[in-house]
Amino acid sequence: MLIEKIELIGMWSYQAIERVGFAIRLFWDSFYWLIIGRRYQQKIRLRQVVEQVRVNGFDALPIVMTLAFVVGMMLSIQLLYALSDFGAESQVLLAIAKSVTREFSPLITGVIVAGRSGAAIAARIGSQVVSQEVDALKVIGIVPVRYLVLPPLLGLMISMPLLVVSADVMAIFGGAIFSVSKLDMSISAYMVESFNVLIVGDVMQGLIKSVVFGVIIVLVGATTGFHVTGGAEGVGKATTSAVVISISFIVLADMIASYFLTQ
Repeated sequence: MLIEKIELIGMWSYQAIERVGFAIRLFWDSFYWLIIGRRYQQKIRLRQVVEQVRVNGFDALPIVMTLAFVVGMMLSIQLLYALSDFGAESQVLLAIAKSVTREFSPLITGVIVAGRSGAAIAARIGSQVVSQEVDALKVIGIVPVRYLVLPPLLGLMISMPLLVVSADVMAIFGGAIFSVSKLDMSISAYMVESFNVLIVGDVMQGLIKSVVFGVIIVLVGATTGFHVTGGAEGVGKATTSAVVISISFIVLADMIASYFLTQ
């Protein structure tokens, strides 16, 4: 049994390293065909990218803004309670503005988009692998990476920062709804003061994270989709795996980015 467990760990480690290498190759190939695709009649069409921005960005805007508003209100409730012990309730405005733009907005947006777009990418590519549509693309001279991976990759790299900016505004507004009565301020004054205490680095930290999260979501979804086996059941497992793995890598990347961006 010990030998079987060691073999199992070795197999999982080999598969993990292989998937990471495959994801890195997808990222490289995507931008390779973005640059030289026109030379080989494999240019990316602007309409495809715009469609991905709409599907992955605009369609996700209502749920992102709603949850950001709720998180902002939740932070206001918890911070007012915690800071009241030190008589520092006035600092809740600064705490919410900094924590939302640096941490919560990109993280919440990344988790939501991973659940929506990551699963969709894995399911779409996985079903095409199972039905041999990917092989058909190769036969007719279309590079699968350029056609299946590059458009959502560019779409999420564009739409994720826009979603995070919207989440920032809604989260701060949610904090204002609960805090203004405690701070004896108007909502407009709270919003203006929140934006005044922010610096460029606070907003940029969240935007940088959002781009990284977008890349992770697409690469994990595509890698999982390209490795689908077992028909329709395999597609379902790949979809679940894509969401779980994407969120895990997003949390890990968020921790690493937070460390380096705050030094």
